Amino acid sequence: MVTMQCTTTVVTPEGTQQMRETVLEETPVGILLNDEPVGTAMVLAQDLEELAVGYLFGQGYIDSGDTIFEAEVCAQGRVNVYAEVEPKPEEEEDEMVTTSGCGGTGRMAKRLFQESSPELSDFNITFDQVGELIRSTLACSSLRQDTHCVHGCGYLSAEGFQVCYEDVGRHNAVDKLLGAILLGRFPTAGAAYTTGRLTSDMVLKCARIGIPVVLSRTAPSSLGLEIAQRAGVTLGAYVRPGRVNVFHAPHRII
Repeated sequence: MVTMQCTTTVVTPEGTQQMRETVLEETPVGILLNDEPVGTAMVLAQDLEELAVGYLFGQGYIDSGDTIFEAEVCAQGRVNVYAEVEPKPEEEEDEMVTTSGCGGTGRMAKRLFQESSPELSDFNITFDQVGELIRSTLACSSLRQDTHCVHGCGYLSAEGFQVCYEDVGRHNAVDKLLGAILLGRFPTAGAAYTTGRLTSDMVLKCARIGIPVVLSRTAPSSLGLEIAQRAGVTLGAYVRPGRVNVFHAPHRII
């Protein structure tokens, strides 16, 4: 179960009344890389394999070219990812930056903001596909309507709508998508749509894995826009069916 029921007291000028509410369960999940603890994320406890791989990628512990052997979900509230990575000498440990992230994922290696992004996949998206991506993301489960406490991240490729991941944190939802791509479940040629803001770390994660189109229901930040410009990512905000406010690279919206 990822939700719980509780009784609330609704207070109005006319008086009070009892009401039953559905509350999202936020759970701490420990992330390990090759049996070594890396951190803890506060998450919606579903799609944990994808979350752990995306979390490690987002913070710079693994790269898109690394071989991932397995992501094992343990009963003790932990996920252990086994991957072939180059160990770093202690004197070369990454300096971490605290970002605008929430849910325990708001740290990234400083070097990631300075590295060049990979060449983006060749991909265009039509207005019909934009509408399909938005509607499918917002309708992927009843959690958003039942709890009003989740962010969604949907993904569409040339084959159509692929998946939607949900979590209490917008960064966690994106991490789940990136983890799925790294696990070989979806191609990098596609468009990601998030219900959260497009801040620097959100855009950087998508750019680093090679997603060419990144869309949001809300707004970008200045650093998010700067990273999109540097990487060549199509950045769209305030997205609705039939309307995209493109902050950079509109040629992919056709």
